Amino acid sequence: MTDAARIPFRKMNGLGNDFIVLDARTRPLTFSPEDAQRLGDRTKGVGCDQVIVIEPSQKADVFMRIFNADGSEVSACGNATRCVALLAAEETGRSEVSVETSAGLLKAKVDSADHITIDMGKPRFAWNDIPLAEPFHDTTGIELQIGPIDAPVLHSPSVVNVGNPHAIFWVDDVYAHDLGRFGPLLENHPIFPERANISLAQVTSRNGLRLRTWERGAGLTKACGTAACAAAVAAARKGLTDRKVTVELPGGVLSIEWADNDHILMCGPAELEFEGTLAPDTLVR
Repeated sequence: MTDAARIPFRKMNGLGNDFIVLDARTRPLTFSPEDAQRLGDRTKGVGCDQVIVIEPSQKADVFMRIFNADGSEVSACGNATRCVALLAAEETGRSEVSVETSAGLLKAKVDSADHITIDMGKPRFAWNDIPLAEPFHDTTGIELQIGPIDAPVLHSPSVVNVGNPHAIFWVDDVYAHDLGRFGPLLENHPIFPERANISLAQVTSRNGLRLRTWERGAGLTKACGTAACAAAVAAARKGLTDRKVTVELPGGVLSIEWADNDHILMCGPAELEFEGTLAPDTLVR
């Protein structure tokens, strides 16, 4: 096999939320859910939370497709957007670049690998935009709980869509609950027809949150950028915090601002871990 026949990839991460990045702009790839499962497997594949496929775009510098490790395709990933923005900035020599996703066009400003700001657009709060299976007038806290009716362990999550659906449960200590056990049940609850990302959020100050997330299709993650955005706007809606907060995740810290124009600005780092190549038969044909 010649080196030219092999498929190059980059392994990247944003606060430990890790990705395999494939470039399909000059060499089109036939990519399937099975491919994502094989590559994402941490025992048999390269291992990652998501596989990112970069494709040409008529509207932006690049188009980004996102596959979870379970093979499902999703529309948004904040940490992956920072990684792709970093690559686009390095390629173009510009600090301001754009990334198209199936959820919309995202603009990025890359000051350095440690300081990348993504305009994540406007959050959506209507029950049918999240979406939920039934109407709720007030999505700052819907009727959903885990545990006994008279003493629920988790209850009344805020729900919001920031390119993907999120449910945020407000707790006193994010590490006092077994999110690895509750996460799959809540992700697949009938109230979420497209499943949901499930987070535990703890308010630490008027401008601080602590967050843990069970990511839809990926499981427990060190960081989820869209979850940080969702928790920040949900906290502000409930009057728990100001509109600019620091969100502490297991993998590090993100700065989130819900700006006056209602757009969410997410700022954090991206890292290239290593580069490698895959044999052509790695991908299912």
